[in-house]
Amino acid sequence: MTAEDIVKLFEEDIRARKRLAELLVSEPDIRLAIINAVMRDVATKRDIDELRREVSALRERVAKMEGMLAQLVERIGDLDKRIDALDKRIDALDKRIDALDKKINALDRRIDALDKRIDALDKRIDFATKMTIVLTGSVLATLIANIVLELLLD
Repeated sequence: MTAEDIVKLFEEDIRARKRLAELLVSEPDIRLAIINAVMRDVATKRDIDELRREVSALRERVAKMEGMLAQLVERIGDLDKRIDALDKRIDALDKRIDALDKKINALDRRIDALDKRIDALDKRIDFATKMTIVLTGSVLATLIANIVLELLLD
């Protein structure tokens, strides 16, 4: 019979397994070896205290981070409000710019109309100047003719 066969028999027979455990525990050297082996896996009071300190430190860190998170959330909320206010101001500026663009376009149209009127006035002034020269020449010719006639008749 092999060791494997013996292990299988103990796996199948719970009573025999318990009896083997009782026999092993009753031997002081074996019991000490088992206790030492188990003690390596068992947490000591010092281990538990250390874990408690670590958990406490982690709780403090979590509390600080929660506080920081709350501050960040508050800051983000404030920034959102500021962004909303800036959006409103930008919208108002866009409206003002649109209104100014319309006014500028209206002024451009008025300037164009004034330019056309000035051009028309320039043409009328040129015509009036030419007419003045013609009329002056005509008046002078009439005066000269009258003077000559008077001289001839005298």
